[in-house]
Order: sequence, then structure tokens, then C-alpha cells
Amino acid sequence: MKTTDQVRDYIRESREIGLGLLKPSACDLEHGLELHAESVICDAYGFSPRAALDSEALNALVEAGASAVEFREAQEEMIMTRCLTDAGQRAEFQAAWEAAGVTCLFQNAGTEDRPPLAMLKRLAHYTLVTDLLDGFIEKAVTPGAIPAAKAAGRRCLYLTCNGLPLPGRLVSVAEELSLLKIFFELGCRMMHLTYNRRNLLGDGCGESADAGLSDFGRQAIAEMNRAGLIVDVAHSGQRTSLEAARASARPAVASHSVCAGLNDHIRGKGDDVVRALADSGGYIGICGVPQFLGGRGDITAFLDHIDYAVGRFGDDHVAIGTDRAYHSVLSQSERARLGPVPAGSNNWQSLWPAGSLPYRPDWQKPEQLRSLEWTNWPLFTVGLVQRGHSDERIRKIIGLNVLRVARANFPYDRYPGLAVPETGAAPAD
Repeated sequence: MKTTDQVRDYIRESREIGLGLLKPSACDLEHGLELHAESVICDAYGFSPRAALDSEALNALVEAGASAVEFREAQEEMIMTRCLTDAGQRAEFQAAWEAAGVTCLFQNAGTEDRPPLAMLKRLAHYTLVTDLLDGFIEKAVTPGAIPAAKAAGRRCLYLTCNGLPLPGRLVSVAEELSLLKIFFELGCRMMHLTYNRRNLLGDGCGESADAGLSDFGRQAIAEMNRAGLIVDVAHSGQRTSLEAARASARPAVASHSVCAGLNDHIRGKGDDVVRALADSGGYIGICGVPQFLGGRGDITAFLDHIDYAVGRFGDDHVAIGTDRAYHSVLSQSERARLGPVPAGSNNWQSLWPAGSLPYRPDWQKPEQLRSLEWTNWPLFTVGLVQRGHSDERIRKIIGLNVLRVARANFPYDRYPGLAVPETGAAPAD
């Protein structure tokens, strides 16, 4: 079977699984798909379609004596950039984007452990993709570029980082935070304060102490506000998240999380945290990770979390941050061809307490993962229609809330040539 047939069949099968769970009426399905197609869709946090590895090249790398770090970085680069060097992978990349109907993806382009050079590598990979696939996908530099891309029939990435680029020299607060503005100039627009573990800013969600935001963390947030970087507490502990939301002078977010009131998982946010994010002008982005969602862990559980958040915090403060990626249909076969790989150890930043790992064998059922496949984004809109949400509310949840927060964080005061609109829509820069 041709790879193009496999891609088409996989996307179709995922769509059928989602529809089988939703069971929308013909009217709701038609209206939801039309609403999705005409709306600006923003994924508040996710990953571009991921290419299959080149097992032959990786095996050669191992034979040449590559270290575990070199091997991991080679894998990352292939997953992120083979859409540029392999025609089949590029076609699959484009097919996944077209099926999802997403206008803008807030793309993780940094690393969790925050060494600036390591963060620059991912930033460079995605910059290269948007540079060389210009005309199909672009890097959105300002919020106004997002609706402009929609109008032009293109897609875009709004680049983010899973941490702050801290030099670690601890010379002074100013020197330690000096790279934030530089990374903004390179295209980064949102940063995690912590990633599961404790760092200089505060506690991650995996730390049992939950000690909260540090004094340095407060100064980092102030600098993020000045630089134009959205404060993201998705992987932060409850107290750190609460204090960060209250400390930020601009809207703060939990870009890809769930409501702990429905499923008390470490990656969820309690009602007090979501209320503080809403009070800042920000939002909670509901993600598509089954174990975080709890319950059935499928598209219906995902919609339950959206309903819960809207009911308690209002439709201005809810978004969708899938935390999902489409993986090439060749991914498993290429991985199966890999020989022995260099041994590595658990990454420092992981710190997943027992029972909280995002993927376990018993959470791999098709109705869970496949119903939440990234290419099923149109079904998220259909599900919201089916649950009786108005078109105006749905447009906020699937895109406009993310645009509003992006606009509120962008430092227009530093660039007076860019006009700020009076409406909640993103500016036409």
C-alpha cells in the first residue's frame, strides 16, 4: 500500500473513531465542520506533525560511536525537519495540517532543562521549517499575523519555550534574565516557568513540597511582562501557578492542562488557580492527554473539562491546548528497524511521580488516543456545537481567546509603529 493511502486511511479511521463516540446529528456535524472551516483556530500548545525517523541514518550514527546525547538530538532534528528533506514526509506533514484545519499552533520550540544553547537548537529547527515551507506555513511574529495567515489560506507557528533561557552564572538578576528579550527577538512568545521539577523560579507540579514562587521567580515574571512573553504555568505546582497568575501584570495561562476539579492529576489546575488565571485575563487550555483527563480519557472527557471550565470561569478564559502531535504512519516501522541505541538515563526535568506518567499501556486504547488525534481538531468544534455552545462562545474557545491573550502580552508600547486595535481581535499589524 502506498504511504499516501496509509496516511489517508489513518486520518479517516481516527475521524470515524471520534464520530463514533460523539454521535452528532447530521445538522450538528455539518454546522460544526462549517464553523471550524471559517474560524481562526489556535492550538494554545502542541506540536507540528512529527516525521518518521530515518533508521538507516541513525544506525550509522550509532556505529560511528554517537553518544546518547548526540543520538537524542539527531532523533529530534529528524522528527522536526524531515518534512523538508523527504518528499513523502512533507506530503504527510501537509496532509495532517489540512485535516486538522488549525490556523496557528503554539509550538514548543525550547527544551525543558533551559540551557540557552539547547533551546536555540529547537528554535532553529522550527524557524528553518517555516522559512523553507513559506507559502504553506510561516512563523507568526505578531498576533496580527495569525488572522492574516487564515485569510491567505496559510498556517503558522507561534513559537514557545518549555522554560526560560537562564545562563546559570548567577552573577546578578539582570544578567540572569538578560536573554529573555533576545529570545523574544528570535521569535519566542511564551515560556513555561517550571517543568515538573523545582527550579530557581518555583516548584514544578511533580514536587510534593509545592513551595510556590521564589523571589527570583517574581522578578522573572516582571521581566517576561516587559519582554512580551506570555507566562505559562502548565507544568508548575499549584501554589507556584496561583502566585504566578497573581504576580503577572499581563494575562497568564496554563496552556495545556485540565481541571483538577474533574480529575485530580498533578498536571491539572485547581479552581483557585484557574480563577486567578482568569482574573489576570488569561485562560486554561484543555489538553488531550487521556490520563490527565481521567474518566474515559477520550474526546467526551475532553469536552467535559471544557464544559466544566466554561461553567465556572466563563467562556473568555477557556482554550484548547492539545499537547498532542500527529506522528507519521511510518514512525513505528522506522523505529522497529533501529539497532541497539546508546544507553541514557532519565532526564533531569521529567520527575513524574508514580502513577502520573502521561502514557501507560492501558491508556493506549483507540477510543482514547485516536479520538483525540490532532487531525481530529474539527471534531472538537463539532462536539462543542453538539453540547449547545453558541457560535460566539465556540469561536472564543477554539481561537479568539488565544489571540486576545497574545495581543495583550505583545509589547506594542515598545514598537509604536504597530497599532493596537480597540477590539478583542488580533491586530492587523
